[in-house]
Amino acid sequence: MTDGARLPPLREVIAQYGLNADKSLGQNFLLDLNLTGRIARSGGKLDGATVIEIGPGPGGLTRAILDSGAARVIAIEKDRRCLPALADIANAYPGRLEVVEGDALSIDETALFDGKARIIANLPYNVATPLLIKWLRSRERFTALTLMFQKEVADRITAAPRSKAYGRLSILAQWLCETRHEFDISPRAFTPPPKVTSTVVTLIPRAEPLYPADAEMLEKVVAAAFNQRRKMLRASLKALGSPAEEMLEKASIAPTRRAEELSVAEFCALARVYASAAARGR
Repeated sequence: MTDGARLPPLREVIAQYGLNADKSLGQNFLLDLNLTGRIARSGGKLDGATVIEIGPGPGGLTRAILDSGAARVIAIEKDRRCLPALADIANAYPGRLEVVEGDALSIDETALFDGKARIIANLPYNVATPLLIKWLRSRERFTALTLMFQKEVADRITAAPRSKAYGRLSILAQWLCETRHEFDISPRAFTPPPKVTSTVVTLIPRAEPLYPADAEMLEKVVAAAFNQRRKMLRASLKALGSPAEEMLEKASIAPTRRAEELSVAEFCALARVYASAAARGR
């Protein structure tokens, strides 16, 4: 018997505490225990791990993470209505669940634990991408991130060059992490059902970025290229203020190519050239 086996079913918890999903908070509760268990285990074994969870709501995924062996779960919840339900879970798993009330966008998760942690979360769609960008910038503190996004965002994270979904998020995520599509989840699995399919993705931070490049310079080059993704690079990169064709030549990239055709390695090469030009004050 697991520590939480005596807890009531999630539907009863939602009714008991009046936890109707709040659309403004992007809430869609996942109640299927098979699915929550699958999400918890997707990033690898949790035995002894510290796990950060964002937006636990009534605690379905929280229970699954604890039942999968996490030594400590730090759950960050913005909706005060959910705190009593999470307190019940904390009582059922003594000393293993810490609930932090607050907005994950403004909280520094890395100050809440020592060493390294995992992040496992069914992310609210309206803040999912900003949260991912924030975590990528402190990726050295995380061993893995197993996150649920709407499928469109997940596809962008794992997209390959020359695909419609390939873009700024693809390059940044793949430069800093190994990315893996886990599985899709039907809208029917949620309460209330969202209008889109959801996808679970695991990101494993790299010990070093995939190719050498300055992060700020890379972000500038990628932003300029994809802001006008239908144009040839010789036109779209003019926004950088450096001679675009000269930069492309130094990076061994044809000026007639478009942003979606370039690999992560080629964007990093462009970022290095741009950094050199900036250092010379061009």
